[in-house]
Amino acid sequence: MKTKGSSFLTLALLILTGICLQTAAAQFPKIPKIGKPKPTPTPESQPSATPDNTSTRPAAQPAAAPATQPAARADGPTIAKDSVQLTAFTYSSYKGSYDTFSWAPLISYRVNGPIPSGGQLYVEYTVPGSPAVRFDCSTEETPADRWWKTTCGGRDGVPEEKGTTYTGPFSFAIKMRNELAGTDTTIFTGKAKVAKVHSNEIKTGKFANHFVYYVDHDWNLPIGYVYYTADDLQGWKRPILNVAFWVRGEAYKLDPHLFYQGKEVGRMMYEGEQVGKASCESDVENNTTNFVDEKDAPQKAKWARVVCSFTNVRAWDRSGEEPGMFGPLYQMDKNPGEYELKVLWNNKLARSVKFNVPAGGKLDTSLAASNKLGTDRLIVPVTIIGDQDGTWDKAAWKEAFYGNPLAGFTPAP
Repeated sequence: MKTKGSSFLTLALLILTGICLQTAAAQFPKIPKIGKPKPTPTPESQPSATPDNTSTRPAAQPAAAPATQPAARADGPTIAKDSVQLTAFTYSSYKGSYDTFSWAPLISYRVNGPIPSGGQLYVEYTVPGSPAVRFDCSTEETPADRWWKTTCGGRDGVPEEKGTTYTGPFSFAIKMRNELAGTDTTIFTGKAKVAKVHSNEIKTGKFANHFVYYVDHDWNLPIGYVYYTADDLQGWKRPILNVAFWVRGEAYKLDPHLFYQGKEVGRMMYEGEQVGKASCESDVENNTTNFVDEKDAPQKAKWARVVCSFTNVRAWDRSGEEPGMFGPLYQMDKNPGEYELKVLWNNKLARSVKFNVPAGGKLDTSLAASNKLGTDRLIVPVTIIGDQDGTWDKAAWKEAFYGNPLAGFTPAP
């Protein structure tokens, strides 16, 4: 009986303790759960480019606007001149007839912010003998330290009935209106030259006027760019060397080689194999809408901007990391002086680009700044070697960037 009474007493004490604990717990407020932070959506506008260092430079100013139009304010949006790409979009009809082809401009460009609330980008172009045509471009509010890229015109922006068969020079302007502020501003003016070549169809009968239209981009060929891009892991502590130039024709089978004081640099070998090999690929291609024969148009009226990247060549290395298993990367800040890029195209020497790297590795971007290019790059002359580009206009650079040529630029001999 004694054992049984003790068990009963113990059970009564446990029940009483549980009631007291529940009563005490009810006196404290509930502590809420900490939720996971929601990801911030990424806007379509992008940070303003600062290729050679981490500092943010002032946005470039637009080219001078015509006297009849207000120029963009110093604190307003500007166009990165080297981002403007204008081509001719070919329609398969003209004034309702499918016997004749026509065209309208198709344009892409980058706007350095700010783009204010209510701002609407649009393009206006004028073909001699015809009234001006306007079309809107996709626009989004963009702060001053970011940029917005847009493509507009062509079939999506210009009705087919407004297509033209004109060939020759014509003018265009990139503008921004703001219905909220009651403003209409010109931020870039330019001119381009349209030519035509017959499509790859037969050239008789109903197909006789099936011409494909294109914009001449020979002015790009003598102009090159040298710039750095951030490393994927170390960012601007260890930026990568890039050299860009244009070719006329198919941008494939391009093999870049970098020389310093007559010796090739940036090559790393491991167990008899090259690692981190430099490569080239096109980042812009200006093609015709329809296929054409090369015998009718040199290089099929195609121009492409090529970027050669050297992953083994860095402006500097401030990461503090020890060299990897393949050895140290080549550092340009420790090897100042003249460099030369030689490019093999289809196994033949086709390009030579010479440029200087000062002590410290920082590139001289003053020519881009003085010409308000809108992108922080070293501008360099490009030597075209051989005949793979076909016959091209060696004086076209004087009308570079659609009639906004580079002051202070001297092409290679």
